[in-house]
Amino acid sequence: MLFLRTSCGALAVLFALGNVPAPCQERPAAAPRPSPAESQPAHSLSAEEIAKNLEARDKQRAAALQQLSGQRVYRMHYRGFAGSYAAEMVVDVTYRAPNRKQFTIVSQSGSTFIINHIFKKLLQSEQEFLSDQNQQQTALNTENYTFTSEGYDSMPTGGKYVLTLSPRKKNKFLYQGKIWVDASDFAVVRIEGEPSENPSLWIKKTKIEHNYMKVNGFWLPSSDHTQSEMRLGGSADLFIEYKDYRVTRAASHSIERTVAGSR
Repeated sequence: MLFLRTSCGALAVLFALGNVPAPCQERPAAAPRPSPAESQPAHSLSAEEIAKNLEARDKQRAAALQQLSGQRVYRMHYRGFAGSYAAEMVVDVTYRAPNRKQFTIVSQSGSTFIINHIFKKLLQSEQEFLSDQNQQQTALNTENYTFTSEGYDSMPTGGKYVLTLSPRKKNKFLYQGKIWVDASDFAVVRIEGEPSENPSLWIKKTKIEHNYMKVNGFWLPSSDHTQSEMRLGGSADLFIEYKDYRVTRAASHSIERTVAGSR
């Protein structure tokens, strides 16, 4: 969906700045026929089947989510030969379907260079990623990525499919790594990765961790951590905390269908 997948677009921005047949049996007439995913043991789904389910569920959630508000806290720490610098910026965010975001800076403190050249650049670039063309080029789907199964994790919060990602094409905004997909909702709950191409000659290595949380039936970003190692020494750590979500408008019938399908 647009709001959720834009967060993967935000990861791409971080990279770019250097800083996701059995036999037939008669059934009672009232018994619903299970979907392909539900009719198989959780461990038996192939990586492609998981990816297809993920893509389909994302489209359902995208159709349901109409308006959303929340707050982000951006924090960055740089340590290197030029010294140590830190900054923080708090931003209110409002999303309106299909592709509108409004950012309001609540407060900012610390290094003005980080605020003006990193934080504000992130907001500007995220707006650019809202276009349909950019969304298609960076979407987490089988057109952009090859998915490989790494197993199944049983957790207190429910089962998770573990998949590795490999870009199908050269694009500095795509990444390679590992994702965890909720086995009931077919939603990404965690991403660990690195850019498929080095975003800058000044950067030696970049890695990211990205987590989601479930809010009113929607899986939304909860935290980002991007760590970059510089070729000339030093490192930069960028943290983004997402909080205070409010789903202010949604298509209730789509939400019910998505949630019912996750049971």
